[in-house]
Parts: sequence; structure tokens; C-alpha cells
Amino acid sequence: MSSAALPAQDDDLLLSGLYVHPVKSCAGIAVDEALLIETGFEFDRAWMVVDANGEFVSQRALPRMALIEPTLRASDVVLRAPGMLALHLQLDTVEAACRVKVWNDTVAAYDMGDLAAQWFSDFLGQRVRLARFDPAGRRLCDKAWTGEFEAEAAFADAFPLLVVSTASLAELNRRLLAAGHDAVSMQRFRPNLVLDGLPDAHGEDFIDELTIESPDGPVLLKLVKPCARCTIPDVDPATAAQGHAVTDTLAAYRAEPRIKGALAFGMNAIVVSGVEHRLRVGARVRASLNF
Repeated sequence: MSSAALPAQDDDLLLSGLYVHPVKSCAGIAVDEALLIETGFEFDRAWMVVDANGEFVSQRALPRMALIEPTLRASDVVLRAPGMLALHLQLDTVEAACRVKVWNDTVAAYDMGDLAAQWFSDFLGQRVRLARFDPAGRRLCDKAWTGEFEAEAAFADAFPLLVVSTASLAELNRRLLAAGHDAVSMQRFRPNLVLDGLPDAHGEDFIDELTIESPDGPVLLKLVKPCARCTIPDVDPATAAQGHAVTDTLAAYRAEPRIKGALAFGMNAIVVSGVEHRLRVGARVRASLNF
């Protein structure tokens, strides 16, 4: 792929979508604007469902998590799921301090109490609890990918932000439809930022940095690692039904040598500058290439 993969005028790129996922592996929220903090977007992956050993659980094993829909309000997050009364969690309230595990990291957190634990256990059909990330703690990203930058994440898998382009989704859907499958939505891939204006699919793979306009001044993000994909994109976010069409289709063209041949879709990003700035849908974006 050559530099022609980006527009001649890189300010032709637009920020066409913003998503926040308050509870790791539950449904996300499309928002018009999002506040950037050290760990990504405010309230993104701030809560996490854990098992009896304090280890996170996800749609990989519990696809019904896709049906848990959050709503962020001024003072609380409201969680709704089929057949359940709404669960209200105050944004300024936690209970006992605890330790939880996300992949290989054991981090400080706060338990969200017995009511939240019972709600999630009832819906998911197994004993689980809900934890909130302790903002006083620091979960550092892998320096093998971030280099000179010391980046932080909350309960996201490994990096604070995920960037996907509309062109990448369009190419996947073209292939899905050609094979007789249904098209899929961007929500399957759980991005934080969606870019519009890249003329070629997966042009984000070759972007080094994004400079995004905001009302508070420019935000600088660095794209550091292709996002390796598991089975979650094969979970229908509307029904929680599991399939295999997405993985099968990606396997034909998205093996990524930089991550040992894993299937890649989108790029993980870190915050270089712009903490406490608000990003808005429709913002102009400039991109620089990594070669």
C-alpha cells in the first residue's frame, strides 16, 4: 500500500463516529462528543464484570453481555437488559476496594455492591460481580508498542483507544455480501473513533499520528498496534447470536504479520496530547503516515 492510500489533502478526513463502552464487553453508546482523559474516553471501559476469582468475563464466553445496554446520564449510568428492571449506578459511588484481573494485569478496583452483582448474575446465568476501575491506579500499556510514550488504559484490553475507518467496514461488508452473508454494523468492532474519508480499506493501518480538531485545541493520537480480533465481532449485537461469517471472511485477507498472523481490524491508539479536550463528531482530522 502506498501513500496514495491517504487523500492528497489529509484534512479531507472527518471524525464520523464516537463510541463509549462504559462496561467492558457490554453494548456501546454512540455519542456526539467525548471527553479525552489519560485512559481514553471518560467512562470508557470504566466498569468490568468479573467472576468469583476476580477475572474479567466477556462476550467470548457470555455473548448475552452484548444485550446489556448502558445509558450515561449526568449523575449515573443506567443499565438495561431484556427481562430485567433497569440498574442505576451512581457515578460518584463505589463500595469495597478490591483487586481484579484483566488479561495479565491485576489492578486496583472497587466492587459495585451486591445489588449490581445480583443483577448481572441473574441476567448472565452465573455468579459474577461488577467492578469499577480505580482512577488512582495506573495500568500501563506495553512499551514494546508505545515506545517512548508512557500510555495508560483502564479496563480496555490493552490500549486506551481504538480507531476504525468506514472504508474498512465497507470492504468487509462487500466481501460478506458477495459470499451471501448479511452486512454488519460498526458496533461489532467496538471502536472509539471512526474515520471517514480514507479512499482505501484499512488505510488506518498505515497512519502514524492523527491530529484532530477540538473546541479546546488540537488532540494528537498515535496509532501503535493493529487490533487482533477474537470471536466477538461474530456476536450479533442485536440478538447475541453467535456466528462465524465475520471471522471466516477476515481470515481470507486480514492476517497481519506485525501481530504474528492474527486477524486485524482497526488500530489501537494512545493519547500523545489533548487530555481534558472534548472530541466531537464531524471534527476535521489530519493524518501522517508511518513510513
